[in-house]
Amino acid sequence: MSVTGWLIFIVIVQVIHFAGTWKLYEKAGRKSWEAAIPVYNAIVLMKIINRPTWWTILLFIPVINLILFPVIWVETLRSFGKNSTLDTILAVLTLGLYVAYVNYTKDVEYINNRSLTPVNKGAETVSSLLFAVVVATFVHTYFIQPYTIPSSSLEKSLLVGDFLFVSKFHYGARTPMTAVAAPMVHDTLPFVKVKSYLYDDSNKTSWKNKLQLPYFRFPSFEKINRNDIVVFNWPADTLFHMYKTADRRYSKPIDKKTNYVKRCTAIAGDTLSIVNGIVFINGKESMLPERARPQYSYKVAIDGKTSINFEYLLEELNITDGAYQIAPDTIVFSALPFDNAERLKNIPGITQVKRIINQGSEDGIFPDFGDGKPSKTRNWNKDNMGPIYIPEAGKTVTLTRENLPFYKKVISEYEGNKLEVSENEIKINDKTETTYTFKQDYFWMMGDNRHNSLDARYFGFTPADHIVGKPIFIWMSWNSTGKGIANKIRWERLFTTVSGEGQPQSYFKYFLFLLAVYFVGDYFWKKKKEKELNN
Repeated sequence: MSVTGWLIFIVIVQVIHFAGTWKLYEKAGRKSWEAAIPVYNAIVLMKIINRPTWWTILLFIPVINLILFPVIWVETLRSFGKNSTLDTILAVLTLGLYVAYVNYTKDVEYINNRSLTPVNKGAETVSSLLFAVVVATFVHTYFIQPYTIPSSSLEKSLLVGDFLFVSKFHYGARTPMTAVAAPMVHDTLPFVKVKSYLYDDSNKTSWKNKLQLPYFRFPSFEKINRNDIVVFNWPADTLFHMYKTADRRYSKPIDKKTNYVKRCTAIAGDTLSIVNGIVFINGKESMLPERARPQYSYKVAIDGKTSINFEYLLEELNITDGAYQIAPDTIVFSALPFDNAERLKNIPGITQVKRIINQGSEDGIFPDFGDGKPSKTRNWNKDNMGPIYIPEAGKTVTLTRENLPFYKKVISEYEGNKLEVSENEIKINDKTETTYTFKQDYFWMMGDNRHNSLDARYFGFTPADHIVGKPIFIWMSWNSTGKGIANKIRWERLFTTVSGEGQPQSYFKYFLFLLAVYFVGDYFWKKKKEKELNN
């Protein structure tokens, strides 16, 4: 929706508010016109219902305001003696229109300095739950969001079953773009598996889509650096639900696209190449931090005579992606770090360990698309591709028919231009262009599990407006294949930081120590207070 459209919408809301509450304002000893002034009417209303003025701010925060509105409706009714369970239900089910009904049809009296403790149990429960959701949604949206690692693309760095806290403020918290959505859930509602937000992807002109808010991000505390692990909205998401077979192509708002987590291999302005599986940035080999353990597939030759306990070997080397036999004397290990590959060479019966390096053209490699046919113009694959320039805001590139596939989605989809390509010219917004200036930064996101990761090599650039946050802390790690409860919890990963120098270190024992100190201290404090009261 345009700025003009939102202004018209706000005016309509204010008219509805004035029409439905002006008599109640008068009965509370205020002037009727005070119900008509935007923002000021909310401040006055907070005084009427005996709630803090800062609640007004919450009314203008997307998603949170949707939760707070029912609280305000119920609190308004209580201020005029409408305390029954039925009043509460009617306020919520009618989307506040019951307040207008009371305004015109009921001779109510304003209760000055009323008790904030509801006389009705149901009303108390509703208000308490709603405000708890408001607080949780605020924290979830602007500060910390829980996240679970669903796939092995960052295996050995982040494991399947790791439960993370993702910081929203490190890279700058992004305000919601989808104004009408269920709080603290993503694209679908749990259990029922229906869409959690108001949006119509089958009709671009639908009024539902006009409720989308413009992109805005608060100032960041740090920039995204090379090799940072980043949570972002998957740019290529066209699925109804990540783990549900799509019956058609779905178009989603940016903030409702599936959350992905990858390593930022290249930042805006970089030039990236991949040569035999090794990443080069601006002509130099990318040096990963110590905690990063990139994995590749290996062909392992065996002599066929020596007995090898592969079950023990997989467990000993912590190989999670498994292995499979492709010939009587050849086994493929799907994902091995360099050091584990070297250890395999010393196993009796193993004659050769060779890293798999793909050659030739691979279908679906960026900027191609998966159509069952290898690219006719580039002999690229997951192990060999580039050079690729990562777009940077404010930088200008020359456009040609040869390089346009790299920037086509950037120009048309991510930056909202009309793009037309004919045999002789490239038109942007009906004007022939030979150059293009990027409006925002882009990033190249890859998994450490290089042969088992759906990443930038397939979907291309990640726009800055798709960035969600930075994983900072693993509070729980669950190994679903572990035998017994004790072995299902990865104790060594509890309370570890995601980033940092050296190998991860668990702070779980320190947490337990502080918890014990708290309970012991609390026990003696209560004993002391009890003794003082008895004396």
